[in-house]
Parts: sequence; C-alpha cells; structure tokens
Amino acid sequence: MFFDIAFFTIFVQKKLGRILALDYGQKRIGIAVTDPLNIIPNIIGTIETKDIWVFLDKYLNNEKIDTVVIGYPVQTNGKASSSLKYINPFIKKFIEKYPEIKIVQVDERFTTKMAQRVLIDGGFKKKERQNKARLDQISAAIILQWYLESIKINKI
Repeated sequence: MFFDIAFFTIFVQKKLGRILALDYGQKRIGIAVTDPLNIIPNIIGTIETKDIWVFLDKYLNNEKIDTVVIGYPVQTNGKASSSLKYINPFIKKFIEKYPEIKIVQVDERFTTKMAQRVLIDGGFKKKERQNKARLDQISAAIILQWYLESIKINKI
C-alpha cells in the first residue's frame, strides 16, 4: 500500500489543531507549540506580558489551536503560589475572548530548574544560562511536553 505523507500531513493539519503552551510571568511569557501532529513541542519564543493579547489575536487568527496549556504555579507544599493573582485574571480573560479554545492548567513546579539543567547539559556558558527569556521558552516547552505525556498516558 502506497502512503502519501504529503496528503496525510495536509489532512492532519486541517483536522487537528495544535496545542499552544504558555509559561506566564509578570514580565514575559514563554511560548511553545506542538508540531501539526501534536507530538513534538517547538519553542516559539518569548513575548512581553503586556503584549500577549496582540500576539494571541494574531497567532490564533493564523493558526488552528485547539488547546492552550498554561503553567500553573504551585508551591512545593502543594499550595497555590502568590503568582496566581496574575495568572487567574489572564485565564479568565482568555476564556472570555476565546471560548472555543480549551485551556488546561499544568503544574509548573520545577520547570525553571529543569530548563536550567537543559542549558547546562547543552553546554551553554554561565552568561547564556542567565538569559531569563531563554529559560521561559524552555519552560514553556517542558510544560507542553508534560501535557503531551499526560494525555498519552490517559489514552492508554
């Protein structure tokens, strides 16, 4: 049987929406998105928090996104973080603006430490590892990977 990968890719792109991940911070937001098959997280970059609505309006108008995953800060003791006072209003406004897009909150504990480890293991110099925007991007990709793994586990 001949399998046309180009046809399959076009078919999937039209049927499946991607999953967008946000590592929400007071100053900037790390952003990652899945490939068209929703298998691999890809870093988009970071954006200043004040510019997020302009970015989302443009991005969501041009890309089919079914789900947005947002890092939800929880302290190591399991209690809610003080950062929720910034994230909860964002989530509320997102739901109002884009009711057709599912929003999922993912525990983001340790993502920054994991992102730092990725940079260390990747051989980045100390000065490069201190780039907080880079940490936010990698954290968004980690949050997205965790979500992808969780939905894969739930399908089994």
